[in-house]
Amino acid sequence: MKTQYTPPFLLGNGHIQTIYPVLFRKIPPLTYTRERITTPDNDFLDLDWSPIGRRKLAIISHGLEGNTTRTYVKAMVQALNAGGWDCLAWNYRSCSGEPNRQLRSYHNGATDDLALVIDHATRTNEYEEVALVGFSLGGNLTLVHLGRDQVDPLVKKAVVFSVPCDLAASATVLTKPSNRLYMKRFLVMLHQKIRAKMAIMPHALDDSGYERITNFKEFDDRYTAPIHGFKNAQDYWEKCSSRQFIPNVKIQCLIINAQNDPFLPPECFPVAEANHNPNITLKMPKSGGHVGFIAFNQGQYWSEQETLRFLNRQI
Repeated sequence: MKTQYTPPFLLGNGHIQTIYPVLFRKIPPLTYTRERITTPDNDFLDLDWSPIGRRKLAIISHGLEGNTTRTYVKAMVQALNAGGWDCLAWNYRSCSGEPNRQLRSYHNGATDDLALVIDHATRTNEYEEVALVGFSLGGNLTLVHLGRDQVDPLVKKAVVFSVPCDLAASATVLTKPSNRLYMKRFLVMLHQKIRAKMAIMPHALDDSGYERITNFKEFDDRYTAPIHGFKNAQDYWEKCSSRQFIPNVKIQCLIINAQNDPFLPPECFPVAEANHNPNITLKMPKSGGHVGFIAFNQGQYWSEQETLRFLNRQI
């Protein structure tokens, strides 16, 4: 459980760790090669490749309302490329700048799309090893896949950060006054997705009274749950929280959740589950915020350095 992470002077606060990289982190330009694949339900996923000609691939899953252009994704791609890995960062449905064709979108349990990306990458390329890297929702999605689904045998390791592995508890903590700005930002971005979908299927969705939605429970009750076949928000959260699946993870997996992450209550620190599964390494640094882990060392954040250490070590 020990960690070597020490935040820079005056940057240890959880909110600062969360916000600073979004506003101020600068990384070198990164050019992806985009590929669009078709899903079994006649939708599409946009994949962004950054290959360096290696036989091992890291597949990166972003967070809620993120995409492959987020700084934390591109920085991880650059670090992994430098460390000897081809990279594939994928955009969830409606996250690549274009509404998807079907009513369904992405959510914390939509592992069929992740499995499709893995299958496509391994079927069309000669990789010897695949690693999964996930942030926030992407971390939860990764753990659900690893612990619930049949996993491609080429997937050997995984690293996940800032994982809301108890979705109900995380949704509750985000209603706190101190998290009001985050909650409002998420709801605004989600509303934009709803309106974009309404433009292509106006009779399938309705956003009247959306301004009265103030939290994830109200949003998931109205949209996520009914669209994706759940009874309500609580049913969705219970079925798609990754904590229950961690005991079943059969590959080497590193989970890093900072103790001052404003999005994560105590329920999101799976200590007992990690202690009973030798495949799980759980690190809980005192600082790091949500997808933060700021470091000023050769252009890489601690999260990227730790990912490389874990993926490149010999088991």
